[in-house]
Amino acid sequence: MVRVSKNTRTVPTAADKPRSHGRRVLVTGLGTFWGGRVAQALEADPDVETIVGLDVFEPTVELERTEYVRVDANYSILSRIVRATQVDTIIHTFLVVDPTMMSTRSMHEINVIGTMNLFAAASAPNSTVRDVIVKSSTMVYGSAPEDPTWFTEDSPRSRRATQPIERSLAAVEGYVHDFAEDNPHVNVALLRFSNVVGAEIETPLTRLLQHPLVPSLAGFDPRFQFVHERDVVRALLFAFDAHLAGIYNVAGDEQIPWSEVTHICGRRNIPFPPFGTQLLSAPLRRIGVVDLPEEYESLLKYGRGVDNSKFKNIGFEYQYSSAEAIEEFIESIRLRRTIGAHRPAYRYERDVEQFFRHSPAVLRDRPLAEDLQVDETSTATE
Repeated sequence: MVRVSKNTRTVPTAADKPRSHGRRVLVTGLGTFWGGRVAQALEADPDVETIVGLDVFEPTVELERTEYVRVDANYSILSRIVRATQVDTIIHTFLVVDPTMMSTRSMHEINVIGTMNLFAAASAPNSTVRDVIVKSSTMVYGSAPEDPTWFTEDSPRSRRATQPIERSLAAVEGYVHDFAEDNPHVNVALLRFSNVVGAEIETPLTRLLQHPLVPSLAGFDPRFQFVHERDVVRALLFAFDAHLAGIYNVAGDEQIPWSEVTHICGRRNIPFPPFGTQLLSAPLRRIGVVDLPEEYESLLKYGRGVDNSKFKNIGFEYQYSSAEAIEEFIESIRLRRTIGAHRPAYRYERDVEQFFRHSPAVLRDRPLAEDLQVDETSTATE
């Protein structure tokens, strides 16, 4: 198991530590779910001076002052961007943790080659980067019958990684370790998130739990741990505010048996034999009833639990336990199906964005409502 131990230190909480002024941040994966939401949150921080977002795809959420730069999947021009923007912080959200999103080759290019180029840029001569935050996954621990009840940040895998996504994440963490060792002046935080649920995020598990029929493996009732999508963004911002360094598990309190998870969601289990799962589920997957990636077969046998005490001990407070995250997720899904979409989907249009960001006609110093209120007061006085 990869470690970033030599660069780990105890830090004050975000509430205790004075906030830096004029921070310049680069966010990878701006067009992804996490990159866009992290950038939105950073925009609300007046102490963040500059936000640069990189991605192959355009942003999918509305952003007011984040500068979007289109790049290739392996971030080949990242060194030039870091040098030109003089960013002090990189938040690396662009790691593929969903094996159903793309081919193994594309995943390797994004996860491994992209991260390698990122650290090459951050460690270049005269680099201004002083904080790097990497969003990883507890998938690096694997899932096996020999596993401990709770993985700590130093726990090794029980078995060698065999799935491509697990191997790519392990390679990423190897680059994180090497960079932290070679650059002790940089705070390197590696956050391993457990299974994420929420109203907006889509993963193999959230897709499964929205079907009336959910697969289980006969003879197994594994325990799962979840983290709510809001706590994911809060954790990344906590690491940003606290200039955090080291490896941290991020997961809601408690583990929940899979049978209880499906019960909370009001779903019915389909028992599968604990072997040949891919062959049996293929027909159901083709008609959209079941989507069970090969990487999740062992998870549905043995589950996974991680010790989240290290992150809590430095001051992070979760808004949701594992059970609360599942309950909020399914209630949000039910509400959305009842009332429908409440707003149109955002569409990035470069010309429009350039107008709002740079046109002198756009008022930036005061909200329009304040201007109108001043005008009405002046008229009444006259």
